[in-house]
Amino acid sequence: MAARCAWVNDDPIYAEYHDREWGIPVHEDRKWFEFLVLEGAQAGLSWYTVLTKREEYRRAFDGFDPEKVALYDDQKVAELLANEGIIRNRLKIRSAINNAQCFLKVREQFGTFDAYIWRFVDGNPIVNHWRDRTEVPASTPQSDAMSKDLKKRGFTFVGTTICYALMQACGMVQDHTLDCDFAGIRQPAES
Repeated sequence: MAARCAWVNDDPIYAEYHDREWGIPVHEDRKWFEFLVLEGAQAGLSWYTVLTKREEYRRAFDGFDPEKVALYDDQKVAELLANEGIIRNRLKIRSAINNAQCFLKVREQFGTFDAYIWRFVDGNPIVNHWRDRTEVPASTPQSDAMSKDLKKRGFTFVGTTICYALMQACGMVQDHTLDCDFAGIRQPAES
């Protein structure tokens, strides 16, 4: 059995996420948009809550296609607010739509969202060497800069703590603790 970071509970959904996704560099725009929506939805809640609703989010938000989400209207918002499989918070749902619109503008300017977002770490993951989770920060100067720039571009639910969680989830920052078998730069798992 693999040694994992202390935040991972016994639920297989958490172990699977930790082992196959968390900290692995993301370079695909749709995956970036998925994590923007999910990290924003997580605000004030546990990541475990979001993970248990992730599949329904994928269905409800058209596979996290930013072109489709950017066009959602009031009728779609009402449909999402009635969906018990997602976090039914009007501000978070509106944020996902707004952020899809902003995401498309960033992509238009930079070619890909990926090209834009990796600039905050000069294109390379930051590999930390934390002994235990008490050393892991909630934010960093890089997440502060990312948050400030995303807000300037109109994004919402992108405070520095959310940005740091996004950086961890998408492999811009590698925060597996030294006692974890998954520490070090990792590549995407074979599907």
